[in-house]
Amino acid sequence: MADDTLLRVEGLTVEYRTRAGFLRALDRVSLSVRRGEIVSVVGETGSGKSTLALAIIRLLPPSARVAGKVLYNSVNLLELDEESMRRFRGREIAMIFQEPKAALNPLLTVGSQLIEAIEAHDEIERSRAREMAVEMLSKVGLPDPERILSRYPHELSGGMAQRVIIAMALLLKPKLLLADEPTSALDVSVQAQILDLLYRMVRELRTSVLFITHDLGVAAEVSDRVAVMYAGKVVEVAGVYDIFEKPLHPYTVGLLDSVPGSGRELKGIEGEPPSPLNPPPGCRFHPRCPYAMDVCRRQEPPEVEVKGDHYVACHLYAHR
Repeated sequence: MADDTLLRVEGLTVEYRTRAGFLRALDRVSLSVRRGEIVSVVGETGSGKSTLALAIIRLLPPSARVAGKVLYNSVNLLELDEESMRRFRGREIAMIFQEPKAALNPLLTVGSQLIEAIEAHDEIERSRAREMAVEMLSKVGLPDPERILSRYPHELSGGMAQRVIIAMALLLKPKLLLADEPTSALDVSVQAQILDLLYRMVRELRTSVLFITHDLGVAAEVSDRVAVMYAGKVVEVAGVYDIFEKPLHPYTVGLLDSVPGSGRELKGIEGEPPSPLNPPPGCRFHPRCPYAMDVCRRQEPPEVEVKGDHYVACHLYAHR
């Protein structure tokens, strides 16, 4: 059977230069996204989720130092010059940012920004670009899209601004969408509407999605597979059912146990995540792990496939 992988990240390491030294935000991260698949990346704040998305689309600040591979349709994006990379952004890979109004230019109307995004990739008449913008605004459920085109970002509610951002991201029908906490700035009722809209749109367009969230309930709702990150590393990857019903890594179990209303005994994870400037040796979770062994303090655990498509990096499973 032909490989259906659209995105493959291999050994991706990202370090930020700081006054105190290099801060390693990602440490040899590897994961994949198949065509038409939604993969959620979950973990505590500071685990490296947003850095992963920004590294894939090459929007990291100049202080970042990057190593590894980001293979999109077998093309290593990290080897492209900026002009070549611009051709991938928007047309092939799009991103939805966490703060919708911060992602929009406050000095330009919604119409100007949508039409500019189309014209940057397609040589078409402005009237046709405008028609495409109106059509997409209508698809994302905005009433009177013609009127919305003339609005400035500050004239939109949070929910309306997020719908505009989704329209902009999907305008050119990208094959891969990076969604970074796309509903975290919205109230609960609007969040549910946006999630439903986003799910329907990506399924309709057969778009692959890397969905970044700290909300396990959201991940359970939208995902085909889930990758769990801790302190810059991927510690477990599995289908959504296995992650929530048969978690293996002690950190994944701890995350699920800390969610109220999950049906599990409510418990917190003791301790705090390690400093990325000075992570502990061995497994980075061992200072907080109730099952830590001596080997956990000395050696990093290898990633092993426990069963079909369920991977975990933990010494508890390394020799099974």
